[in-house]
Amino acid sequence: MSPTVGVVVPAYRPDVAQLRRYVQAIDDTLSPTTILVELDAPKRGVPERLADLPARVESVPYRRGKGAAITAGFERLETDILVFADADGSTPVESLQAVVDPVLDGSADLSVGSRRHPDATVASHQTRARRFLGDGFAWLAGQLLSVRLYDYQCGAKAIDADAWERVRAHLYEPGFAWDVELVAMAGALDQRVTEVPIEWEDKPGSTVSPVRTSVALFRALLAARHRAKQLRDSTLHTAIAARREEPTALVKRDR
Repeated sequence: MSPTVGVVVPAYRPDVAQLRRYVQAIDDTLSPTTILVELDAPKRGVPERLADLPARVESVPYRRGKGAAITAGFERLETDILVFADADGSTPVESLQAVVDPVLDGSADLSVGSRRHPDATVASHQTRARRFLGDGFAWLAGQLLSVRLYDYQCGAKAIDADAWERVRAHLYEPGFAWDVELVAMAGALDQRVTEVPIEWEDKPGSTVSPVRTSVALFRALLAARHRAKQLRDSTLHTAIAARREEPTALVKRDR
């Protein structure tokens, strides 16, 4: 019996027409058991405009952040493989399928889509400033974490349900830093992580501020490294953690 697949699409005030096309394409190509659209702070009428899609729409009236939305979606899924894809459709569904395949065939616990992999195909590039900041962050993350990748932040990842069960309680970042935290925790827990080159097209209209987000990502990277070291029983990082107030994991927060 083939493993079942569930897909979460986190969406903050999305382009509705674009989101509709992408969800339909995911359904047509991947044929997942479940598609969940985790919708944050939608404008009036948007949930109703998505109601006829082959997906379940879970809507909240506020902005949780990408990581919190994906976590909430993964917690709702009851499938063997958990997948997320950003709502802007930057990752074509054929590439999303390629990201799912290593988990589907059992060769990886966590599969990470990669725009920066040498074999990736980028149809439309980000601005020079965004590329510089993104490349710099990826390089730094590779120096600080046990899992070395070309790209930690690409909006397409798949994880085995058993691996998710192990890593879920160690995720704290509600926003865009969730991606790197997921990779860091998976590595610290000896999960098999693989990187898959994808086709990718930058989409206009991003809600992310490059400079502000880069500062937040740097802080989150240091926090993820610290927690990863704790999981590896580092005496130093365990001692540091003992002197700090314990944060609340995303799965224990109100969603």
